[in-house]
Amino acid sequence: MGHLPAIIILIFPLGFRLTCYYYRKAYYRGFWASPPACAVAEPHRKYTGETRFPLILQNVHRYFFYAAIVVAGILTYDTVLAFRDETYAWGHMGLGTVVFLVNIVLIWAYTISCHSCRHIVGGKLKHFSRHPVRYRMWQWVGRLNARHMLLAWASLVSVALADFYVYLVASGVFEDPRFF
Repeated sequence: MGHLPAIIILIFPLGFRLTCYYYRKAYYRGFWASPPACAVAEPHRKYTGETRFPLILQNVHRYFFYAAIVVAGILTYDTVLAFRDETYAWGHMGLGTVVFLVNIVLIWAYTISCHSCRHIVGGKLKHFSRHPVRYRMWQWVGRLNARHMLLAWASLVSVALADFYVYLVASGVFEDPRFF
């Protein structure tokens, strides 16, 4: 029963990554050979896109995005708490806080660079000139979106490294080195 909450929480970031457009490209080509490559004919008789099972499930990506925002918020809170010591005094910083900080920055960058975020920020606007703040946010998210593949891999690696670091410290392999 101790692992059940972790598995329930894992569903949301995993669903967000599995339905991500970048990851879709990789596994569509890898498993379905669709599309096999540029300028190569589609190997299937009829192209149905994401209108049939199992690909219709990809349409839940926006909802996983909302859940990913909540998970990133919780991880941000954990990162802020990492700056306390055993007596709950603020100002502690060690290697673990740096690991958490890098991890959460990469998670937020990956999450915010998502096409769903770009659509939420600037979608359905007919005149950007009437919404200059949303337009600037849309441009900023668009610049991040151009690096979505890099952010996807960097955040995935940072999550694995942060979890491994916490595991090592929690199992007593070493203590978290403190800077101050």
